[in-house]
Amino acid sequence: MTILVVGASGATGKHLTEQLLKLGHQVKAVVRSPEKMPKVWQNNDNLKITGASLLDLSDEEMRELTAGCHAIASCLGHNLTWKGVYGPPRRLVTDAARRLCDAAAANQPDRPVKYVLMNTTGNRNGDLDEPISFVQKCVIGLLRLFLPPHVDNEEAADYFRTRIGQHHPLIEWVVVRPDNLIDEGQVTGYTLHPSPTRSAIFDAGKTSRINVGHFMARLISDAELWNKWKGQMPVIYNKSN
Repeated sequence: MTILVVGASGATGKHLTEQLLKLGHQVKAVVRSPEKMPKVWQNNDNLKITGASLLDLSDEEMRELTAGCHAIASCLGHNLTWKGVYGPPRRLVTDAARRLCDAAAANQPDRPVKYVLMNTTGNRNGDLDEPISFVQKCVIGLLRLFLPPHVDNEEAADYFRTRIGQHHPLIEWVVVRPDNLIDEGQVTGYTLHPSPTRSAIFDAGKTSRINVGHFMARLISDAELWNKWKGQMPVIYNKSN
């Protein structure tokens, strides 16, 4: 399979790219700074790196980028700096999802393209009744007011739920929701749930970035796993939680 990874140089994107290469996939990676990619990847014939800021690409370049791709995986996120949080583009994840889906659909693929989006447990699945406490609702309301990246995550997930929906002829999707992200050196056990089993604000679990990359790669590669979770927003926790 050929998979496009955006945000491939990020802390989670690197793990996802590594997992896909281990599985023998052809990977297209879009990164703003190719020099940040592991040097060992530069001689990998299964990896094609495009150095660009994704949203600066034209619609035609987007179509060329997605041509021949069986799946798109997004690990895009906002840098935790003042400029990264409050500067443009404020809708990085949402705008990337919309433009990449438009481009993939414009190519008229002979089978639906899979889109896997990394998101967060702080974002509720509007298709399910996911109860949260009044206090947590208040905190999330404040996040919407003061942290544009949180709104971006919500709008990106809502784009798939409400615009792409469950029956799009050319795009299928899964939104992956890790909890508090941590770094670990190897894949460990993890559990998957349709909805959070603990409070993302007051009782957050832990999810290693390498486990997120592993699960996203499995989703793309394993048809049975994909069919189980497509059109949903699975939550992933490290098994020790």
